Amino acid sequence: MPQAISNKTQTQTQQRNGIIKYLMVFVGVSGCFSVLFGAWLAHAGLSLPVNVQLTLKTALQYQLLHTLALLIVLVWATTRLSTNSSCKLLFAVCIAFTIGILCFSVSIYIKTFFSITIIGKLTPIGGISLAVAWLLLSIEGKKNL
Repeated sequence: MPQAISNKTQTQTQQRNGIIKYLMVFVGVSGCFSVLFGAWLAHAGLSLPVNVQLTLKTALQYQLLHTLALLIVLVWATTRLSTNSSCKLLFAVCIAFTIGILCFSVSIYIKTFFSITIIGKLTPIGGISLAVAWLLLSIEGKKNL
């Protein structure tokens, strides 16, 4: 019986580490994109209509802010894991931030550059996901700080 528990714990640890790995890759790519796209928008993007520039700047600001928030929560979660503390809620926050970034910012980019208006229906879902992430983070703070 103890061997079965040990194997289950080892499998869960491997799954958690895999999730952390993919989320960190997402943070790196999202942060890099934010910097490069911001530079493009500040220079070549000036030729776009002002309303388009403002829309893209909003998406970019939300992406960069929430990418940094995701990084901080990931660091917090890995710190909690190293002390064998539960961090399921922190992982839920990370997933909500990731979904929010993808649905909010990426849908705005696609809608703006490719005129695929149907994808704009994902934008409010992304906004709600970002708000949920912040609420979950406040619950985690209330529980564990």
